[in-house]
Amino acid sequence: MSDKHLSTQFDAELSGISNRVLEMGGLVESQVAQGIYALRHLSVETAEQVLKQEERVNQMEVEIDRDLTAIIARRQPTARDLRLLIAVHKTIANLERVGDEAARIARIVQRLVSNGVSTRLPTSDLGVEADLAIAQLRKALDAFARLDTGKALEVLKQDDQIDREFEGLLRKLITYMMEDPRTISASIDLVFVAKAIERVGDHAKNLAEAIIYVVKGTDVRHASLEAVEDAVR
Repeated sequence: MSDKHLSTQFDAELSGISNRVLEMGGLVESQVAQGIYALRHLSVETAEQVLKQEERVNQMEVEIDRDLTAIIARRQPTARDLRLLIAVHKTIANLERVGDEAARIARIVQRLVSNGVSTRLPTSDLGVEADLAIAQLRKALDAFARLDTGKALEVLKQDDQIDREFEGLLRKLITYMMEDPRTISASIDLVFVAKAIERVGDHAKNLAEAIIYVVKGTDVRHASLEAVEDAVR
């Protein structure tokens, strides 16, 4: 078999793996959006749909990871290709955790409905934070599809917005708990939801860092934003 044929076959395998990662990403993005819809509308039915999807997300991670291992063993990829495969491994791990956060939100919705959540609680306020996190995840997945370091850098620059929303929500929920102790249990649940949304943003950030590692060969985890900008240039 010619080297060119081997190279073409390897490229096809890499493309196939990347497409499946994007499919997995689309599934967990939908999970998060459905989880927030369930919260906004206190829909137990939608929460159940999110939980049903969790098994499929977990299975996709296992399948892609298995194929990654086989490709590395069979192809012995060179530096950049190996970086891509390592980044794919990190990406699917982060996507699986995003699915876990969506499932956590769904379970909290079920508990809030079961306990009779107060309509006074600011469940709709979580929407802003959620929209930011979903947008970050979508942008990170788009950057992955194109190996676009510029878009990955945008994700890193916008991460603070989600953190600020979380802090604002936390202050508001503390105020609710102080004003009406009867809301303490439900308010704590909403804090957990807000934290889950913040973690979705963190996982999007991890994806963006993995993309920069693939393209530039530089590990930018824990680096300052200025250092990341230098690496991307």
